[in-house]
Amino acid sequence: METRVAVISIIVENPASVSSLNSVLHDFSDYIIGRMGIPYKTKGINIISVAVDAPMDAINTLTGKLGNLDGVTAKAAYSKS
Repeated sequence: METRVAVISIIVENPASVSSLNSVLHDFSDYIIGRMGIPYKTKGINIISVAVDAPMDAINTLTGKLGNLDGVTAKAAYSKS
């Protein structure tokens, strides 16, 4: 199956959703290349970037599941190939 490299940008505004977020990321851990999290205390949010190499369906499913969590926004940027 063809895969694409993507970066999923995540903004967490509800700290109560962090456990659920980590659970979703764990479910897709086979596709994750790396992850970087930055707490932004001034605004009371967390900024997370997740690099993945996965089929398009998996990237879209992961991004959708993350975006459905309360107080979590997720968007993906894809490589061309």
